[in-house]
Amino acid sequence: MLQYALRRLFGAVPTLFLIVTLAFVLVRLAPGGPFDEEQALAPEVKANLERAYGLDRPLHEQYANYLGALLRGDLGPSMRLRDFTVNELIATGLPVSLALGGMAILLAVGLGVPLGALAALRQNSAVDHAVMGVAVLGIAVPVYVVAPLLALVFGIHLGWLPVGGWSGDARELLLPTIALALPTLAYVARLMRGSVLEVLRLPHVRTARAKGLSPAAVLWRHALPPAFLPVLSYLGPATAAVLTGSLVVETIFGLPGMGRYLVQGALNRDYTLVLGKVIVYATLILSLNLAVDLLYGVLDPRVRQRGRS
Repeated sequence: MLQYALRRLFGAVPTLFLIVTLAFVLVRLAPGGPFDEEQALAPEVKANLERAYGLDRPLHEQYANYLGALLRGDLGPSMRLRDFTVNELIATGLPVSLALGGMAILLAVGLGVPLGALAALRQNSAVDHAVMGVAVLGIAVPVYVVAPLLALVFGIHLGWLPVGGWSGDARELLLPTIALALPTLAYVARLMRGSVLEVLRLPHVRTARAKGLSPAAVLWRHALPPAFLPVLSYLGPATAAVLTGSLVVETIFGLPGMGRYLVQGALNRDYTLVLGKVIVYATLILSLNLAVDLLYGVLDPRVRQRGRS
């Protein structure tokens, strides 16, 4: 197991390095710059700013200097929010984004798994059609449509929940969490339904039924554990989808998470802020994918055996 874990860990390092390199190059190739404004700066002022942030140096020198600072854990100063470093902005927004994303994943798995299993056990019934219909709707309707609708209905018309801003009240995360979780919940429910249907047809499940085990014992001991493995493998991409969707949700609901700063950085061509956010997102996604792979290897030894070959 240790060899499998180390192999997966060493495989993630070059991936992160490639992401950093591509992000650095693409940010520099984008039109405009951090000091291009509607009212043009005086040439000498712009030159002094570029010199202060090292933008007057060749691209390869900028890249080498950035990598050196990155190895020290320094993501540099923000080029537009000049009173803050990127590390400070991330420290401010990361807890909100992690809370929102974590709650969304828990909600998606906590509801999607039992709903998918229930739909499989009641195949072709009204319950099955209702669950799958809602799942299709959740997949088809994008987050940027669901989020304003939830805010309009539950926040403005009914007045049950706050719809914008952040004061530390946990209720302010309810609507964003629901909006962010719905697409993932729909995928999990559909995936779990198909997996349970497949497992229920396997020989060992039929044998358990033939031995006279109760339906509940067959389900919990023999059907659900292997049926959950495809859902577990999906949690890596699901987390990536949740983190990506949080950019939109945080902007719509006015949450001070990392997504809002990334959008602001992209609009302002804030090189260091965009790069810092991309690196943090990439590290989170790679780490969670690694954790899912390791957990999958614990639950299914065949994965480790394939990794050795």
